[in-house]
Amino acid sequence: QLNILVDTGSSNFAVAGVPDPDVTSYFNTKLSSTYKSQGIDVTVKYSQGSWTGVLGTDVITIPKGIYGSYTINIATILESENFFLPGVKWHGILGLAYDALAKPSSSVETFFDSLVRQAKIPNIFSLQMCGAGLPVSGSGTNGGSLVLGGIEPSLYKGDIWYTPIKEEWYYQVEILKLEVGGQNLELDCREYNADKAIVDSGTTLLRLPQKVFSAVVQAIARTSLIQEFSSGFWTGSQLACWDKTERPWSLFPKLSIYLRDENSSRSFRISILPQLYIQPILGIGENLQCYRFGISSSTNALVIGATVMEGFYVIFDRAQRRVGFAVSPCAEVDGSPVSEIEGPFTTADVASNCVSSVSFHEPVLWIASYALMSLCGIILLVLIILLLIPPRCQHRYTDNDVVNDESSLVRHRWK
Repeated sequence: QLNILVDTGSSNFAVAGVPDPDVTSYFNTKLSSTYKSQGIDVTVKYSQGSWTGVLGTDVITIPKGIYGSYTINIATILESENFFLPGVKWHGILGLAYDALAKPSSSVETFFDSLVRQAKIPNIFSLQMCGAGLPVSGSGTNGGSLVLGGIEPSLYKGDIWYTPIKEEWYYQVEILKLEVGGQNLELDCREYNADKAIVDSGTTLLRLPQKVFSAVVQAIARTSLIQEFSSGFWTGSQLACWDKTERPWSLFPKLSIYLRDENSSRSFRISILPQLYIQPILGIGENLQCYRFGISSSTNALVIGATVMEGFYVIFDRAQRRVGFAVSPCAEVDGSPVSEIEGPFTTADVASNCVSSVSFHEPVLWIASYALMSLCGIILLVLIILLLIPPRCQHRYTDNDVVNDESSLVRHRWK
């Protein structure tokens, strides 16, 4: 039995295959009578950390709801860097994104695809991440639920709002605008989707493209009730501390993200209160409670990570190519909800398409790089052949061919 990090931003199922200082348990393949190695090396890199291992197959059982044994691809992690961290309580990762992201190639059937095929469950799963307002301990064990094959009504309140999946690799969605304290940031909607906007449970924070991040920080600083604030807090290098009797959340505004509805002329907004993005840190000082900023900048994506997902029950409806959001009952602090969903709103004030039509996905980049490498190889081969041509085959210049003065140079240019 192993604790597994549920990650909707990658597609490999992998567990520790050897002892590691930061891992309490690991999967010893030699003790499994059903494990079969495929002998294929695999490396996966994340926004933080990476691992290298070997692909194999084994039989898994799911303890509740889906009965039977199923054969799935599993990578055993043999080496890692900044992947298993001190204090984590998990021993592996369950990638639930599409096979386009699977390593070393999309031909590696993902865990969930194998389950859908073998157990014949609906092609849909849903995720409730709990932990709103709880101290960040790094354990990632604040509870929640992963429902494979359906939706559990007890895990949400109110209506489910769906937004289309724009591309089936990550769970890429279309964001139309952001508001801080009810005020629109007034950015071009393409800024929010540069170069993609994804829903990723494996990312801890809400990550925003640099231009959007700067606008959000300025808007929060402007609308908060704090006059002076260290820049280190916004960049994540410093904590902000208050007396334990104080609750600083009342000093900050709520943050709203507008997503395009299935009906493209409408949108809906998901909002998080400061209790989700001003996050308490475990055990610092006797009389002080310190907090971190749960939003960071990104170079290549807007990532709806755990900071936002802890407010909602999120449905990954792959069968109908859509992601659903509903308010989660566990998103409460001191008995009050810290997340909201509202809609519908008109999309008349935004572009008909906020996602760039040119999206350089990883597979496309690989194809482009191989094509360029091939072209360079052909050119190099031609140059080598030209260098190896015997001198007798080369043209011998006569006196009339020699370019030896300015006028002659001009004539040769025009021949």
